[in-house]
Amino acid sequence: MTNFISFLKRFIHLFVIAIKGSEKEFTSGSINKAIFLLSIPMIGEMIMESLFAVADVFFVSKISVNAVATVGLTESILMIIYSVAIGLSMATTAIVSRRVGEKKYKRASDAAFQSIFLAVIVGAALGLAGFLFAEDILMLMGGESDLIREGVGFTKIMFAGNLSIFLLFLNNAIFRGAGDASIAMRSLWIANGLNLILDPLLIFGLGPVPAMGIEGAAIATTIGRSIGVLYQTVGLLNNRGIIRIGWNNVIIRFKTVIELIKISMGGMGQFLIETASWIFLVKVMALFGSEALAGYTIAFRVIVFTILPSWGMSNAAATLVGQNLGAGFPDRAEKSVWNTAFYNMVFLGLVSIVFFIAAEPIIGLFMQSDVVQGIGVSALRIICFGYVFFAYGMVISQAFNGAGDTKTPLIVNFFVFWVIQIPLAYWLSVTLDWQAEGVFFTIAFCHSLQAIISILLFRRGKWKTVSV
Repeated sequence: MTNFISFLKRFIHLFVIAIKGSEKEFTSGSINKAIFLLSIPMIGEMIMESLFAVADVFFVSKISVNAVATVGLTESILMIIYSVAIGLSMATTAIVSRRVGEKKYKRASDAAFQSIFLAVIVGAALGLAGFLFAEDILMLMGGESDLIREGVGFTKIMFAGNLSIFLLFLNNAIFRGAGDASIAMRSLWIANGLNLILDPLLIFGLGPVPAMGIEGAAIATTIGRSIGVLYQTVGLLNNRGIIRIGWNNVIIRFKTVIELIKISMGGMGQFLIETASWIFLVKVMALFGSEALAGYTIAFRVIVFTILPSWGMSNAAATLVGQNLGAGFPDRAEKSVWNTAFYNMVFLGLVSIVFFIAAEPIIGLFMQSDVVQGIGVSALRIICFGYVFFAYGMVISQAFNGAGDTKTPLIVNFFVFWVIQIPLAYWLSVTLDWQAEGVFFTIAFCHSLQAIISILLFRRGKWKTVSV
């Protein structure tokens, strides 16, 4: 009993330190402690993101099946834009964490500004293009005429607010690279907390606030994330953290910009490849009607609810790899990855058991249609078979990225998600007439294969020699 009380006290003590973000030295001491201190705020950050994803589709599902399908189609295209943002974020985390590990804080702040500069230019341009061609995008994705008529406003608003989402990704990558994961967590708590409040208010209306339907969901997202970016900006300018952006950093350094672009291209490529494959899967699902697409969208949001916290642990591994390589401790970096991957595997293994047993009541929370529920339950139960492999795949891919080696995961993703996943999904679902289940089996198999290949390549150790 005494040992348990002592353990509990230490756990609470470390938990408070992690939430406050008072510890920023992760290149010495206990590796497990470092993983815990970084993972807790990163998991907290992603839990709020996943909570928003589930709550958002819950509210939207009360509008109509077309509304849910519109969200699925729009987000499939937005994932391309997010791929660019995530790729730039990977490069930012790699460079900032490496400079912090080297104790070169001024250069870390310089790199942070260059990243923000690139994010503003690229994010604004992509958002404008999406806003202007919103209707064409929905049509290209196979949306029916009534779906386009009902949902085009949502799509336009989401693209118009793209810059705030872009900066939210990028700024949090800066904080994570510096080891300030608690600030990244709080910014998403603010952004998504506001979103959760505004979502039902703007969708359904209350008092003087009119009911805006699906467009209200997009407005809530844009407002919440813009406030989150404002909070991040204050954190970058207040001169209290490791990264302190002032007028002496506001200089375009082309060498750093080119390095960021070079590294981010691999990261962008990884997610563009995976996203393009996901878009293909959505188009295959659309062949089976709006109800099948709605069931797939709901299941995907539920899956994201658990994958995003798991991704938080993966981000912790990326930071630990970057900082420890910068400090000259490659063996410590490698051990950090294996330990993090094991903890991630335990977490997702438990989640997969819950999903398999409780798939029906979980999906039933979102939609009462028997057809939609059947598709969603099937998706949840089949895809969760690959969760144990997903755990290792996510952590090791992020470890490569944290080292600045974005090329290796790029090649793996291309092989698995384009060469194998795209033709396999079509063959199983259309040619063999497995329909939606063919897509779900393909997802579980290909993500497991991606994890196995990544593990084999990581063990070779070439990532330790990458310079950024």
